[in-house]
Amino acid sequence: MMNRRTAAAISAVLALGFAASACGGGGSSDGSNGGNAKANAAVTGIANKTTKKGGTVTAEISSGADSLDPGNTYYGWVQNFSRLYGRTLLTFKPVPGSGNLKVVPDLATGPGKSSPDAKTWTYHIRKGVKFQDGTEVTSKDVKYAIERSNFAPEALSNGPTYFKTYLANDKGYKGPYKDKSADGLKSIETPDANTIVFHLSKPFADMDYLATFSQTAPVEKKFDTGASYQKNIQSTGPYKFSSFSESTGATFVRNPQWDPKTDPIRKALPNKIVLKYNVNQTTVDEHLINDETTVDIGGTGVASKTQPKVLSNPQEKAQTDNPFAGALQYLALDNKVKPFDNVNCRLAVQYAVDKSGMIDAVGGSVKGTPATTVIPPTVNGYKKFDLYPTAGNKGDVAKAKQYLAKCGKPNGFATTLTARSDRPDEITAATQLQQSLKKVGITANIKTFPADKYFTDFAGVPDWVHKNNAGMMMMAWGADWPTGYGFLDQIADGRAIKPSGGTNLSELDDPAINNEFDKAIATVDDTARNAEWGKIDQMIMKQGSIVPLYYKKNLLYRPKSAANVEVAAAYLGMYDYTTLTSTK
Repeated sequence: MMNRRTAAAISAVLALGFAASACGGGGSSDGSNGGNAKANAAVTGIANKTTKKGGTVTAEISSGADSLDPGNTYYGWVQNFSRLYGRTLLTFKPVPGSGNLKVVPDLATGPGKSSPDAKTWTYHIRKGVKFQDGTEVTSKDVKYAIERSNFAPEALSNGPTYFKTYLANDKGYKGPYKDKSADGLKSIETPDANTIVFHLSKPFADMDYLATFSQTAPVEKKFDTGASYQKNIQSTGPYKFSSFSESTGATFVRNPQWDPKTDPIRKALPNKIVLKYNVNQTTVDEHLINDETTVDIGGTGVASKTQPKVLSNPQEKAQTDNPFAGALQYLALDNKVKPFDNVNCRLAVQYAVDKSGMIDAVGGSVKGTPATTVIPPTVNGYKKFDLYPTAGNKGDVAKAKQYLAKCGKPNGFATTLTARSDRPDEITAATQLQQSLKKVGITANIKTFPADKYFTDFAGVPDWVHKNNAGMMMMAWGADWPTGYGFLDQIADGRAIKPSGGTNLSELDDPAINNEFDKAIATVDDTARNAEWGKIDQMIMKQGSIVPLYYKKNLLYRPKSAANVEVAAAYLGMYDYTTLTSTK
């Protein structure tokens, strides 16, 4: 459970990142900018504040979603966006700045009640919350949602498996599609329609953070169709699907069964939300600048080609926000792919990378700062250190060659480097990385794949990686929740390795690190637990399988018609989609 000490610690760190940002709301109460737009107005305040209902929010993205099903997604923007149609037990407070990191009740009436050993957690469900068909939500619907999202990898493979990892041992349980027993998962009890009790196999001090995850959004069993459920999602939020296409996107309209009296989070101002998939990134940027769309729903900022246009024009720059994303751009080295099964080959890459040059290539300081740790400075548990220092973060060719000789590859080697085809900055970063590696004799052959299939079909599938000699994979990662555990576990814990849809791309499975995760998350004292995350970060870096490139910043653009715009610190520095509306 997030107590005041934890919140204060995170807030103090974030304040450093926000210090250079302009304060204030920016704009008038009727939703018109009135010529008062200010750069970074939405980082610590509300830009273009309004209370008016109506209008259409148009959202575009350069790819598709892994899935819009709250139980089958792992993209941060879907976690944020899905709250408009799927209510979770808890969520993050819809306010700008560091206050957004506070966990508050949503579907539940309050935070979890924990046993002294943090192994039993109890939540109470609000009465009167309904699915769009008029059926009242019960604790069984939340239990079922967790069963399907964590125990049916044959159908739902995209999301993490925290619940499966920490729930008390249910040997033999094969998920709701194979196990037809009335009781289902015995480690989750539903003693009445409004009470849900989680029995864990070991202490888990971050349970309230896990309760914010989209996997706790209830699912009505009779409507569940497995992986295709995203075509017929039953809403519990203020908006429901009126159309859906895996290739073009979706349209959302008001859900008449949503009762604002049961919802302390959402104001639900727009009448309609239109989500458009597979729009070229530079076209998305152009639409934003021309005020033809409301938001780039991916939330990673404008493309490097667009950046000079908005920064060189004072009027355009006034419509931008440049927050730290709480995210890391990094290179994953798969230690099951030769020659990266040799730690010295991995360390050679650590020294070869020109991080400063990469930041320049993708757009300069507005895109980030050189990284030396896995945990970013804006995540609780960050500890500053640099195990592989190079002058000016520009790389060290001589040092890299020394380690290549140690790993038996003095003349270098060839490998495959993957990146996402619809993320121009990632491709730019991969190309710059390719050039840096060439200087030390490493040939990286770049192969690109669409973001919505990157984890399910390519980089997140160990069998594919091994068969295709994909020793290097470009990766961007943000915290599932803003603690060291929420950032590190799914990319560095061996138990997170999955046959498909995985995010531990390095296939890092070090028993010492895995055990340290268990020790840390069982530590109830905040100060001691936070110290553990910094220790684990150093253990990961010594393995060399993750090469931190830069701590990401987003250069976001808000068109004049976008209203109630505020940066969501808890959602990787993108805008908060529960507050966003449009004056159009």
